Amino acid sequence: MDQLARFVAEAVLGIDTLWGGDVMCASGTGRFIADSWFSDEPLPPAYTTPAAARVRETGGVGGKTVDREAVEAYLREVDLPKAIDGMCAEAEKIGGLRGQYLAGLALSLTTMWELAMEILGKGKPVPYDRCVQASTGKLPEPSQPEAKRDRVAELLDRGGYSTAKSGGLLGAVDAWRRDRVTPMASVRALGAAVIAYFDNLSAANLLPLLPKELAHVPRANIDFLPIKDAWFSGSMNYLGRARNADGSPKYEASYEINASLQMSFPEFQQLVSHEVVPGHVTTFAYLQNLYVRGLAGFEATVLTMNTRAATLFEGLANNAILIAHGVTEIEQLPDEDMQIGVLLALLQDDAKNQSSYLTWGEGKPQAEVAATLRRDFLVSEERADKLSGAWGRHPLLGRMYLPAYRSGTEKVAQLRRTFPSERVLPAIYGCFGLVDITTVDEVLKTVKAQGQG
Repeated sequence: MDQLARFVAEAVLGIDTLWGGDVMCASGTGRFIADSWFSDEPLPPAYTTPAAARVRETGGVGGKTVDREAVEAYLREVDLPKAIDGMCAEAEKIGGLRGQYLAGLALSLTTMWELAMEILGKGKPVPYDRCVQASTGKLPEPSQPEAKRDRVAELLDRGGYSTAKSGGLLGAVDAWRRDRVTPMASVRALGAAVIAYFDNLSAANLLPLLPKELAHVPRANIDFLPIKDAWFSGSMNYLGRARNADGSPKYEASYEINASLQMSFPEFQQLVSHEVVPGHVTTFAYLQNLYVRGLAGFEATVLTMNTRAATLFEGLANNAILIAHGVTEIEQLPDEDMQIGVLLALLQDDAKNQSSYLTWGEGKPQAEVAATLRRDFLVSEERADKLSGAWGRHPLLGRMYLPAYRSGTEKVAQLRRTFPSERVLPAIYGCFGLVDITTVDEVLKTVKAQGQG
């Protein structure tokens, strides 16, 4: 591990620990900011120092009750600003695409540090604009759900779910969902079937556009696990630490899904394409393979929420169902039920952004935010409660992560409409170098200038 890798490891796992995360936990109930650790490198002092375990156990600064003694003891042992500053210095030395990526990562980590200091009463309140810019590269803005909502209404009316009845559009959506409800008790078998469907589509419509060396990488080595009473709807846990007899990775992951989730089968299809193939699991597996082959730096092995890279990954995952089918527009998907499912899923992500905007940008109370999300974005009552509460009012996720879904989705969709698939798909999967939601533009310009794709 070189000096840059040590700074990255210390900064990312230090911020993760400070917020109560444990990257070595196989479950999303224990993980938080750091999404992966698959390099086989030794864990840094920020993770192993004696005070770290207590901070993780008590939930860090993100816990319901902050154990200040534990946090202060940890901060005496670990100098996180020094690690982040070291990243910045190394990024400046390296320059180019990698340097820009590292600088963006450092900005996001600095913002998460400042938010932690705000909670501890050691720093000024962090402006909402700064939080959103650090994670998305853009200023915050409200969602615009009207076009998606109108299209849902049109498709529902055509499918026999009249929006003219007393329940209106929301009643029609609820009826449509009830008729297509996903049986969470059978999520393992159902997940396996849908994964196979999208894996086959990806082999046909994605794989030919990527470097041939990625053909042997498992795109969907994942187990679906239902869990009860989770504060999240689901958690993709990329592990990547299992090895074959020859030492090569198995690229394994798990997906924990909230057993109380109310979801139609078409929405479940979108979820699988998003979380598994050709979405998150595929993305992480490809990056792990690129790292093993020396084509990606250490930072590709410790991927992190609330960053500009995470915004790109969420955007890629939300476009994954279109990528799998080899199309760029929702109306090009093969059946209208699937189109409704995708539109409802994207409206939910628009709702995440709106929850953030109303809560932190306008200071609206939870009850008002929940009602808005249910009415204007057609989410279930369960989702409206979670997105306006546990997610929306979280001091970190509400300000940095919830806007990432909509921002990333719109950017990736625009890129796919602008550039040929053989150019844009390798770029967003990291084949031309690890990129984030802002640096992907730079790599696409470079590829074009070199005449590739």
